[in-house]
Amino acid sequence: MNARLWNPRNWTLGLCGLCGFTIIASLFFGSTQIELRESLAGLLGQSTSDINTIIQTIRLPRALLAACVGAGLGASGAALQGFTRNPLAAPGLLGFSACAALGAVLALYFGVSKLVTPAAIIFAFAGAVAMTVFSRRKPGASGLVLVGIGIGALATAVTGLMMNLAPNPWALSELVYWLMGSLKNADLPDVMFAAPLTLLGLGLLLLSGPALRVLGMGEDTAQSLGISVSRTQLLVVTGCALCIGSGVAVAGAIGFVGLFIPHILRFVVGPDEAWLIPLSALGGASFLVLVDMGIRITAGPGTPLYLGIVTSLIGVPFFLWLAWRQS
Repeated sequence: MNARLWNPRNWTLGLCGLCGFTIIASLFFGSTQIELRESLAGLLGQSTSDINTIIQTIRLPRALLAACVGAGLGASGAALQGFTRNPLAAPGLLGFSACAALGAVLALYFGVSKLVTPAAIIFAFAGAVAMTVFSRRKPGASGLVLVGIGIGALATAVTGLMMNLAPNPWALSELVYWLMGSLKNADLPDVMFAAPLTLLGLGLLLLSGPALRVLGMGEDTAQSLGISVSRTQLLVVTGCALCIGSGVAVAGAIGFVGLFIPHILRFVVGPDEAWLIPLSALGGASFLVLVDMGIRITAGPGTPLYLGIVTSLIGVPFFLWLAWRQS
């Protein structure tokens, strides 16, 4: 009975159901509550014009984008923790989020807001290329961690420089608010942009799962069993760049989801990355949809809550507990 309960397949089915449920629930929960029947009618375009607009152009794109961004963050965190064998590894700590945010901030700083999305993707890939190149002399977990932290620190410093050089308070506030992370302006074009890139990144991370399972026994053991550490690193770095770059491009910087979601699931399914990556994707999607739905319900007019702030408030205590436990 217990073996069935803790079976990863059961958790996969359960999280699939939870993800679908949260997306549907987000259609009728918000600042204006709409009955389920009206929400479903609005989804099909068979309700009043106001409800059709709320459901089809505001709530549905926002829920889908939250699921997309959360899935990319969760899967990236699981893959990075598996590759580095470091429980504190996360996209925000290894420079992926910082590089993508730097690209978007540069676009905002120079007043070309239309280039925010491609700039975030380009800089995420630039960071991934830099990590791959600089860690070639020492391929593997330790090299990636050292290079990732260094590149992330440099990207954060340049981002701070752009904020310091902002020409006026309004430009500075635009940069600051964007860095807080939010889905309040989500629309269907954002979903159509982020979803294919995230799915491609998830596919690469899933391909790395079997190799990450073997790498858990050590790099020397994995190489003796025919696992290519450099190929696995390329899959992980490229997959993370796609997932994190597309997420940051459409939602800003959202931290800590990739840190604690894989850890929570690791407690129940074990350290098998072949299962942990897809489970973390589903868990991250469900979590971010729930958090964003809670923000829409509780945030009143004039008191906006930013998604990145809320996830950090949830994730920082977990991070401190994890660091204390590891020490």
